[in-house]
Formats: sequence, C-alpha cells, structure tokens
Amino acid sequence: MAGGGITPIQNGMAIGADWMSAASFISMAGLIAFLGYGGSVFLMGWTGGYVLLAMLLAPYMRKHGKFTVPEFIADRYYSKTARIVAVICLIIASLTYIIGQMKGVGVAFSRFLEVDYGLGLAIGMAVVWFYAVLGGMKGITYTQIAQYVVMIFAYTIPAVFISLQLTGNPIPQLGLGSTLADGSGVFLLDKLDLVVTELGFKEYTTNNMNGSLDMFAYTMSLMIGTAGLPHVIMRFFTVPSAKAARSSAGYALVFISLLYTVAPAVGAMARLNLMSTIEPTAGQNLEYSERPQWFKDWEKTGLLEFEDKNGDGKIQYSADKATNEMVRVDNDIMVLANPAIANLPNWVIALVAAGGLAAALSTAAGLLLAISSSISHDLMKGVLTPNLSEKNELLTGRIVMTLAILVSGYLGLNPPGFAAGTVALAFGLAASSMFPALMMGIFSKKMSGTAAIAGMCFGIGVTMLYVFQHKGIMFIPGTSFLGDMGPNWFFGISPNAFGVVGALVNFGVAFIVLQLTGPAPKHIQDLVENMRRPGGTSAVSDH
Repeated sequence: MAGGGITPIQNGMAIGADWMSAASFISMAGLIAFLGYGGSVFLMGWTGGYVLLAMLLAPYMRKHGKFTVPEFIADRYYSKTARIVAVICLIIASLTYIIGQMKGVGVAFSRFLEVDYGLGLAIGMAVVWFYAVLGGMKGITYTQIAQYVVMIFAYTIPAVFISLQLTGNPIPQLGLGSTLADGSGVFLLDKLDLVVTELGFKEYTTNNMNGSLDMFAYTMSLMIGTAGLPHVIMRFFTVPSAKAARSSAGYALVFISLLYTVAPAVGAMARLNLMSTIEPTAGQNLEYSERPQWFKDWEKTGLLEFEDKNGDGKIQYSADKATNEMVRVDNDIMVLANPAIANLPNWVIALVAAGGLAAALSTAAGLLLAISSSISHDLMKGVLTPNLSEKNELLTGRIVMTLAILVSGYLGLNPPGFAAGTVALAFGLAASSMFPALMMGIFSKKMSGTAAIAGMCFGIGVTMLYVFQHKGIMFIPGTSFLGDMGPNWFFGISPNAFGVVGALVNFGVAFIVLQLTGPAPKHIQDLVENMRRPGGTSAVSDH
C-alpha cells in the first residue's frame, strides 16, 4: 500500500493514469470516430462510474481498513467462501480487462517500433513484467504520476494542433462545435455527416447503437462496473486517511475530465481527416501508389489493410463491403495515426506514441497488482495457507503476476474484439458481480453472507451465459450453450451492455435468499453502522 504516504494530489494523478487505460487513450476516441454519437456511452459510463466509486464506495472501504476487495467482502460477509467467490469474480473481470490493455500495448509498440503487431505485443509484455513485477505499489505509483503527465500532454497537444488546423479554434472541445477554417461557414460536424453519408455510412451525429434501451443499459453497465473494479479501489489505501481518500477522488476526477472532454473532438476530427485523405474529393479516389507515408507505416503493423478488388489501382472506401477496398481499418489506430494523417510535426507524432504506451502500461500494472494480490493475499494467505510469511506472499504475488502477463498476452494476440469492446465486457462482469456485493455490504446492514454469495454467483453466471451464448464459448462462433437464439435477443441488449441486467439479478437473488435465510449477525450489523458513521476509528473485525 506504498506505506500510506502518498499525497491526495499525487494519488489523484496516479488514479487518473490507472483510469485512463489503453481503452480510454487509444480505443475510446477510435470508437467515437466510427460510432459517432453512440460512442458517447463510454464517456458517460466511465466518468459517471467514477463519481459512483468516489461517493458511494471508496471512502467507506478506506475507513473500514481492508486493503483488497475480496478481503473487505470476507470481513463484511463473515465468510471464507464469500472471499473465494470474490477472488474468482475479480480474476475473471480483471483478466478480461487486461486483454484490452495488452491489445493497446501491442498496437502502440508495433507502430512505435514499426514491427508486426505480435512482436510489438511481446516487447510490451516484457516491459510490463519488468517494472510491474520488480517495482511494487510505491514504484508503480510514481511511475503512474509520470505516465499521467505524458498522457495528458500527448492527448491534448495534437488535439489543439488539429482543432486549429480544421476550425481555427485552439480549444478542441469548442472546435468540435465550430465552423471550418476554410471560410465556407459549414460546421465541422455537418461536414462530417455529409462526408460519411456520401460514402454510404450512417450519419455521424445519430445514435448508431441498438436503440435507446441498449444505449442506456450500456452506459449503466459501464458506470456500475467502473465502481466495482478493484484495481482503482486499491489506490485509495495509499493515502493516510479517509479524508485524503475523498480529496484524491476529487483531484482524480479533474485529471480524468481533462482527457475525457477532449476525446469526442479527437474522434470526430480523426474520422474527418481519414475520409478526406482517402477520398480527397467526391468520386476522385486516391491512387494506391501515391498513398501517404502514414498509410504505409500502419500497413506494416497489419492493422490497416488494402485489397484492390477491381484492379484499378485506386483506394475505394465505402460502407458497401462488396466494393470497400479498405478491408481493415482497426479502430484502435485512430488516435495514434491522427497526427500523421493531419501532417503534424514528427515530435507530436512521437508524443502521441509515448502517450499510448503510457496509457496501456499504467493500467496493465494496476490490474496485475489487483490480480496478484487477490491470489497471494486473499486466496493463499487468507484461505489456503494462513501462516504464509510476507516474503513468500510477495514472491507468490510476483509469480502470479508473471503468469497473468503470459495469459493476457496470449489472449491479446486474439482478443474478443478491439480494446474498448473487450474492456466493456470486463466492466459488465464487474457490474454483475462485485458492485452489488459492495453496495449491499455498505448500505444494507442485514445483508447476510449466504445471500451475497448467491447474488454474486447468479449475477456473473447470467452475464457470462448471455455473452457465451452470443459470442460462443471462448468467443468461438457456433459453440454457444443455447444454440442460435439470434443477436441481442433479450430486449435488444447487447452482450457488452448486459452487466446491468446481471446486477439486477444479483440484487434480486440476494434479497430473496436474505428473506429465506435470515439477516446477518448483530456484530456484523454494528460493524456496518460504524463504517458509515462519520469520523471515529475504522471498523475492522476479527470475526
């Protein structure tokens, strides 16, 4: 816990770096670039979820004094079984999340070193192992502070340049709603709508999700999943008090919003620049032999691919899959490619590459700490071998971290979707399992261990069943449990948005079982009462 000596501002920056993962830095703007208005679910979900975490969970858990989420659940629900279930849920969600980070690591390193994606991923895994396994929480905290500084400069400076270039406005957030700098009087978003619809795509400014219910469910799933993910909650124990935890939460929200409010502008401007480069004027396609250098650079990574389907030597880019010759434009390249597409100076392009690396590495480190502590501290020390020494606990944590890097790297080679899509699934799993257990643990004095365990099992079970039915076991098409019931058969809700349904199942099952089995013992109800009382001492129990 870094000795509990990190200041609120330092912790706020470290939380910001932990928060702004490869999904935030690399994938979110890429999603907004291609989804348009529908991509705003990530902005609303992740920032709204952070407010839930800061207001409803972090200060109470910090006052209670248990360092990890499974440890808190074991103490609150007076059960080793609850601890084991929490560890399993945590590992499932965190491993799914870290796949997305490893995808980001591979994308950033492959472009940065101009090598194949697989080799870039392997190099990134080695770097993550070196500083996460050897550094520990204190080392990672100061590393993340440096990474935040790199990230925020890397994200905003190119956005300022491109906003000036396109609209004449140096503030990207305002540039998104401004008229173009060419004197035409056309608004940037109107121009983008015109360009994308001419090529057969949906209007950029309309909702491209599966409808309003799916968009609402997606946002809620990201919000409550955010509040239930353990790697950020752990950070609140590195400050000296519960008051400092609240302060660091406030600073972190400011630091996070600096990047998140720029993301829509980055996404829209990247899409406009990409379209304008490949389709300079209507009906006048770019000659493949005259493709710009950024195009050639990304082709080397395998994340951008062209196939001349009609043999005319020109690049045709459209929504029609039969005639579209841009057979692969990976969403995750948009932020890193954007400065080069806009012909910005090389130092700006290098800065963005550094930011992408910092984003992916910082969150990967936080997740690896959460996974390793859940195995070494919660499972080994807490359940299987209570007499484990601190030295051996640390060694176990490092071995687990090494294995987690290997597993996540392997899955990063064949991820179930692009980085932010995979991450959204992780948030859904956390939403359906951890968040309800934490909320009931803090705000329901009578909630019993048996009821909470049943809720967690049913919540994550229903969510995983829906995901596997939709995408296949281990994401292999045609291997679902329930046969082909059609995509999004439950009221049109997509698998990545299903976490909110799993959370409702979790709450429902827990309260039904509570009525059947009776409330928690009185000393547990007193513990919860003390946890929620302002001031005073922490409520750690030996029961």
